[in-house]
Amino acid sequence: MNLSNLHPNKGARKNRKRLGRGPGSGHGKTAGRGHKGQKSNAGYSRKIGFEGGQMPLNRRIPKRGFTNIFKKTYTPVNLRHLDNIKKKDITLKDLVDARLIKKEAEEVKILGHGDITEAKTVHAHKFSASAKEKIEKAGGKAVLIGS
Repeated sequence: MNLSNLHPNKGARKNRKRLGRGPGSGHGKTAGRGHKGQKSNAGYSRKIGFEGGQMPLNRRIPKRGFTNIFKKTYTPVNLRHLDNIKKKDITLKDLVDARLIKKEAEEVKILGHGDITEAKTVHAHKFSASAKEKIEKAGGKAVLIGS
């Protein structure tokens, strides 16, 4: 037995339906689309959410609230993850390298879950009170980026 004679089990794979390939195929002439009408021609694509003229579901349901476009979202990073980074000065680039955030442009908030064992200077946009306290207790510094 080798890779050259491996094949799927009998009946595990089916040939696709070849539409419009003559009467012998069973799907010739109209190719399974029926006679005439909007859906029988090429180029038909139904509108998403169209319910035949009935008021669509997404318009029948009441809308509530709004989305604040000025809301700032922060990517949370816990102290226990920072302890694994073997640098004294932790910047956003180090967080990207450690795969804790996706890109440097993200706004980061350091949260206090876990402990930090050695003195480190951590640069972030925000710190929770417990995270700041634990960093300073370990002899490090919590440095705010921007304002």
